[in-house]
Amino acid sequence: MEATRETPAGNREIRDKWIAKFLAHLATDRGASIFTQRNYRQALNEFALWHREERKSSATWDQLQRDDFRAYVRFLGRNNLSRAATQLRFSALRTFYKFLIRHGVVESMPIKNLSLPKLEKRLPRFLTKQQMEDLLVAPVKLLETRQQKKGPGRPISAEVCRRDVAVLETIYSCGLRISELCGLRVEDINFAEQIVRVRGKGKKERLVPIGEPALKAMENYWAQLLEPPAGVQPVFRADTNRAAPLSPLQLSRRLKNYLIVAGLDPHLTPHKLRHSYATHLLDAGADLRSVQELLGHAHLATTQIYTHVTTERLKKAYDAAHPRA
Repeated sequence: MEATRETPAGNREIRDKWIAKFLAHLATDRGASIFTQRNYRQALNEFALWHREERKSSATWDQLQRDDFRAYVRFLGRNNLSRAATQLRFSALRTFYKFLIRHGVVESMPIKNLSLPKLEKRLPRFLTKQQMEDLLVAPVKLLETRQQKKGPGRPISAEVCRRDVAVLETIYSCGLRISELCGLRVEDINFAEQIVRVRGKGKKERLVPIGEPALKAMENYWAQLLEPPAGVQPVFRADTNRAAPLSPLQLSRRLKNYLIVAGLDPHLTPHKLRHSYATHLLDAGADLRSVQELLGHAHLATTQIYTHVTTERLKKAYDAAHPRA
């Protein structure tokens, strides 16, 4: 590990050539999202700084021992870091060490089978079908309210309203991650076959069905633009004057407004719409493997958490209705 440097934000950052090479690998070879790159950079930098200052050592990656990482787990625990945050840091370290092994920097992984605090089992939050219906019409309701000058806040244009209706319909229709939705291009939409090509994590592509309401909402939105997008242009623009794609941050902020209009919790994230998509599919009888493919999950275990949601609802219905429950 090399010297530290001061970033423009005033934070200290380790200057390490292997961290730099790994982050470049994430961005180019693996096509990791900017959020993954940011999280991994932060995790590796935090560990490197901790090791140099707490352990009083300038050891290189191949010199680190299992005890170094055990001590780091204890340090994170003393600082009341959540279990999920601890798991995230060690996920970054594991991926980084796999990279170092492939490049012959180290021979083995010192954190293999390291005992970490187990994650709390939390069921994913989702909206009911009625709540989803209320949310899908929220942009139109907000537009009507602002036009009547009864609602607080800045005016909303018909173009933005139609775009946001199409955004919500598409997320719910296809179960997309927020980054996948913002990365959609016009050429990815096959209107005739009602299929969308989605670019997921790690440059993996999948084909996902899209419903008629979402396609209709998309066409209504494009009809509001002076020049409908085509080819590699983004399906959803940041604004009507530029062809720049809608950003995840923009989407999250607008969703908050619509959740309030629909009378729902404004702290719900766009990812909860993806949870709703998966849960509603399973409730309607879709098999787990199909839902796994539709969501783009690499492992079935990631999808299985939704079965707990539906099982819990079945148990509640049983307890409420069965005379011998």
